[in-house]
Amino acid sequence: MDSNALKAFLTIVDQGSFSEAAEILHLTQPAISKRLAALENQLGTSLIDRSHRQIRLTDAGNRLLPHARKILDEIHNARVALSPDSGQVEGELQIIASHHIGLHHLPNWLRRFKRQYPQVSINLQFMESDAAYEQMRKRNAELAFVTLSDSMEPSFKVFAQWPDPMEFVAGVEHPLARLNKPVLSDLADHPALLPDTSTATYRVVSRLFLEANLHLNPQMPTNYLETLKMMTSVGLGWSVLPMRMVDESLRVLEINRPVSRVLGGIGLAGRQLSNASKALLEIVQEEEGP
Repeated sequence: MDSNALKAFLTIVDQGSFSEAAEILHLTQPAISKRLAALENQLGTSLIDRSHRQIRLTDAGNRLLPHARKILDEIHNARVALSPDSGQVEGELQIIASHHIGLHHLPNWLRRFKRQYPQVSINLQFMESDAAYEQMRKRNAELAFVTLSDSMEPSFKVFAQWPDPMEFVAGVEHPLARLNKPVLSDLADHPALLPDTSTATYRVVSRLFLEANLHLNPQMPTNYLETLKMMTSVGLGWSVLPMRMVDESLRVLEINRPVSRVLGGIGLAGRQLSNASKALLEIVQEEEGP
């Protein structure tokens, strides 16, 4: 099978559009349609149902999808293995970072990385962790730095990880800030400013309240921790935020219920890392290690 035709097939599926796939691959729409048609002719079956406005895979297309990804992964691995100078750190490095990691961790890493490896061009995207996992499935980056999920698929591999301890906090003028030893039942009387229900942080806090048979009153969910910090600091409710975000605008609520999450760098299992990725991971492990 022609790798370019497989790439066209995967890009159409991932983008959900012939025109967008053509733009990404720098082809005309007729050219990308021709590549898909050639693949279908070679396999003797239709891969994409063209009778609907939205892209839909046929049964054969669904069966081909994981094999196509593995084939292109192996081609990628072969190129890495056959690199003329295996010790050289250069080229383009595509990475994804969550907004929190991008603000509070990434600057130190990249400052060192650019100083040590000026020949590497970094292509950086910021997005929520859930979206980052999806982009990694589509091979749109080599590494993603995200909140690690306890339900992570086996297709992902963790290359670096570190704990991110969190604190219950309120604004300095919030009624909770005046309590010497607040407990969960005190928090239940006030609005909670938390990320949405799909996040690890929300699940941990929700479980604490459930186990204590208390009502959790979430308000205005957002996954942007800086926004949660701002809303908390002006007294709109209490929150749970990483310790490194706590400043004079917040009061730590000394509740004896430790909350933490795990941050880390992930790649795809079975897909070899470039030298640039390995070099960045080495810096990350040095910066975030014990």
